Amino acid sequence: MKYFCIFYMTAAAIILLAISSCKNQRRDTIVSLGTKNGVLYFGNQTEPEDLDPHIVTGVPEFHILQSLFEGLVTPDPRDLHPLPGAAHSWDISEDNLVYTFHLRSEATWSNGEMVKASDFVFSFQRILSPRLGSEYAYMLYCIDNAEKYHKGALKDFARVGARAKDDTTLIIRLGSPTPYFMSLIMHDSWYPVHPPTILKFGNIDSRGTRWTRPENFTGNGAFKLADWQINKIINVVKRADYWDAQNVKLNGINFYPIENNQTEERMFRNDELHVTTNLPLQKIDWYKNNAPHLLHIDPYLGTYYYICNINRPPLNNKKLRKALALAIDRKSLTDDILKGGQIPAGSFTPPNTAGYLFDPVVTFDTIEARKILSETGFKSGDSLPPISVLYNTSESHHIIAQAIQQMWKRYLGINVTLVNQEWKVYLASKTKKEYDIARMGWIGDYNDPNSFLDLWLTGGGNNNTGWSSPTYDSLVKQASKSADQVERFRLFSQAESIFLDELPAIPIYFYTNVYLLKPSVKGWYSNILNMHNYKHLYLE
Repeated sequence: MKYFCIFYMTAAAIILLAISSCKNQRRDTIVSLGTKNGVLYFGNQTEPEDLDPHIVTGVPEFHILQSLFEGLVTPDPRDLHPLPGAAHSWDISEDNLVYTFHLRSEATWSNGEMVKASDFVFSFQRILSPRLGSEYAYMLYCIDNAEKYHKGALKDFARVGARAKDDTTLIIRLGSPTPYFMSLIMHDSWYPVHPPTILKFGNIDSRGTRWTRPENFTGNGAFKLADWQINKIINVVKRADYWDAQNVKLNGINFYPIENNQTEERMFRNDELHVTTNLPLQKIDWYKNNAPHLLHIDPYLGTYYYICNINRPPLNNKKLRKALALAIDRKSLTDDILKGGQIPAGSFTPPNTAGYLFDPVVTFDTIEARKILSETGFKSGDSLPPISVLYNTSESHHIIAQAIQQMWKRYLGINVTLVNQEWKVYLASKTKKEYDIARMGWIGDYNDPNSFLDLWLTGGGNNNTGWSSPTYDSLVKQASKSADQVERFRLFSQAESIFLDELPAIPIYFYTNVYLLKPSVKGWYSNILNMHNYKHLYLE
């Protein structure tokens, strides 16, 4: 009998230990293991178009690129002022036209080769090569003769204002003073690429080659590309040979392309993600009331808008575009549907962009909208040719498109159809102008109104509307060259007035950045460009 009791007591003890062990195992979620191992799990919205910094234009791509590359300067994690990056210091001439960057002799590419000043010159030539077709080539137009080279008016790149004095000295000569230049060069279009790697898989101006595959990739950032499984994961790991490796605390980052906001939120809730890119609109109130420590609603320098293909009837009719703009109840959209602190957009440039203000002129006025529609030559909304609204796969974009679709039907009697496309297909349709109206969002590349207004220059890589105005072009170019802030803002204001009268794009709201973040992520600071240098992050 004594043995019987001891047996059952022993068996009970084993069962209790097993249950305890199971509980302990369940505590180790994906996020907790990532935190222990220094691996950040990042919800990244969609599969990237590519990982070529001279080709891509989207925010999801930038999230990845800033781990793999390093520009001449990098953003301070708190206020975005330029910190030394690939260059440890720089000198500026008295006339603000010549910038001399002194590169780190200890900085290397991920294959161990030294990062040289000539690599930057090669990279500038590459993005400005007309055949590459970079949509962001205009970001380098401030360099002397860069625009002429990109547009084919100048064939000899040696006449462009970028040269390597030696391996560690890069000299950039501007065509005119550019007040925001040091912020401008933090953008990924200024990232260097490794010349031998580019040329191994094509020419300097070849697109879409295999150099961006993990087995071929060469970058100069704090992390290197370890794995890329299409529509599943992109994994980057810390580089032991990065010049500042001792201050990089993360061991790796897993980027997950999650187009469905509901799926992303569920993964976050199940401890499969440290941070999300978005949050389902219907979940915002729940987090505000039940888990405010996880919800972040940050200021964000960006505009959500619809572009119009003005080469396609009936959107070539300016009065129709105005009627559509006036028939959008932006306040209802931001207050009742979005609920994330977004601001109705009555202009294109976000308010107080580097101190620039433009009084709202695009309002909600259904009476005026119907009056203007009656002046278009169409008897009613039903007499219009078919109109479609294109947007990329996202629940939020779908909900917004549905709301605007209903507003145009209710206030103008206009029926529009909604067209949803996967990210890469959507980008191609937009670039080829295969759309009537298309959803767009623009986040400032740097904190200056020029980042929003040079978007609409004639022939600009990101101007996919077909709209052109020589007067507008002249005003924006004058403003970008002026060192007098009052004069710059006056010229910008005149240009924006022209744009908002023509309305090739219809502003809808100014962004806030609404996302979820685990408390274990440290060194993450809110900033208006949502730029987070991963070398400053750590998990605790």
